[in-house]
Amino acid sequence: MTTPDLERWRMILGAPAERRTGGLSGDAAARDAALDWLYGRDPDLARRGVRRGGGGERPENRQAGDGASVVHAVDWLDAVHRLFPRETIERLERDAVERYEIHEIVTDPAVLERVEPDPALLRAVLRTKHLMNPEVLAMARRIVEAVVRELMDKLKVEIRRSFHGARSRRPSNFKIARDFDFKGTVRANLAHYRPDERRVYIEHPRFLSRTARRLEQWQLILLVDQSGSMAGSVIHSAVTAACLWGLPGLKTHLVAFDTAVVDLTSDVTDPVELLMRVQLGGGTDIAKAVAYGASLVENPRRAIVAVVTDFYEGGDAHALVRSVRRLCEQGTHVLGLAALDEEANPDYDRDMGRRWVDAGAHVGAMTPGMLADFVAERIGR
Repeated sequence: MTTPDLERWRMILGAPAERRTGGLSGDAAARDAALDWLYGRDPDLARRGVRRGGGGERPENRQAGDGASVVHAVDWLDAVHRLFPRETIERLERDAVERYEIHEIVTDPAVLERVEPDPALLRAVLRTKHLMNPEVLAMARRIVEAVVRELMDKLKVEIRRSFHGARSRRPSNFKIARDFDFKGTVRANLAHYRPDERRVYIEHPRFLSRTARRLEQWQLILLVDQSGSMAGSVIHSAVTAACLWGLPGLKTHLVAFDTAVVDLTSDVTDPVELLMRVQLGGGTDIAKAVAYGASLVENPRRAIVAVVTDFYEGGDAHALVRSVRRLCEQGTHVLGLAALDEEANPDYDRDMGRRWVDAGAHVGAMTPGMLADFVAERIGR
């Protein structure tokens, strides 16, 4: 009889280990088959000379007569929901749609009825909705609505907290982390510096107050690259713009671009409808988008142009850098955001990013909350 520890080693090492671990049966065998169906299609296995069971092989690689019966995405999804805990299910679904591009997960009505909405599936819907017929598209909208609602509930609180008045230089008795006065605290506690330890011990932390004084009108112009690699940032840009809409002292614009530029500001209040209009993929003309954003600027010194992009320019790179420099020289705050999402893990053209920095822009990656803090600090000055 195979012990639980040996079962785990067998699932890790694969079928060749059965001589030492014993075979699998029951749910353990079913779990192994479900994992093999997904990860058995990994091209790295063939390079390493590893042969997997029939479930994970692509049809053209199967041997006639000796492979397992064909498993469809709906059957596999039923199996993983029965066999694995929730966190494992989410990882398997994410790998299926993002790593192996199994489009049936989001284009098959039978699968969409069972699947749990999450950001990975939303990204998959946005990438594949052009493949969907109207019936499937209506079902996929359920995923969009559920994930957007969850993001809105989370980000609305985080973003609006940043705009509860601008920070002033007056001290406050309310000890709130975001209002911590680092420089004031250091100055107030220098008497507690220990040279031997090279540390300042804080006995009296200082905090700044916030005041709801009248704010001058500012503009935030979000230009969002809708190339396929930017799906996560497109989602968060749409939700962030919706959360910022209508805040006092701020006029928000949202513009999507690839080789064309589409002003989506009229749809900002409905991020679900906005995302269903987005077309991911295609080329990228950042210069055209920045030129359009510049045309929206009303008061250069009261404007923030945030360009969410991977900086891989398919248009005129020299014209792009000139436009960024011109905006910076007129006093506009230019942000080049290589990512705008919860993880803020950028993958971008670093050479172009450096050229933006040399032109006067701020370049990096931000979470939506960090962007809100940046905007709130400028508005409150």
